[in-house]
Amino acid sequence: MSRKRRGFDASFKLQVVQMVKEQGLSIPQICQDMDFGETAVRRWVQQYEAELSGQSGIGKPLTPEQQRNW
Repeated sequence: MSRKRRGFDASFKLQVVQMVKEQGLSIPQICQDMDFGETAVRRWVQQYEAELSGQSGIGKPLTPEQQRNW
């Protein structure tokens, strides 16, 4: 049985990233608790880190600063 693809807005993604970066929660635990795949969350964390270093990253921006420039 395949899963239906879900969409998440930038503010939700940023909240999940902050759970990892600021609260120290593990990606596997967050994914288990919220029922979504680790690949997506790892990609969101990479996007966030790229944006913090001044790069554009891949995909829609997560941080408000990058969203204004997009």
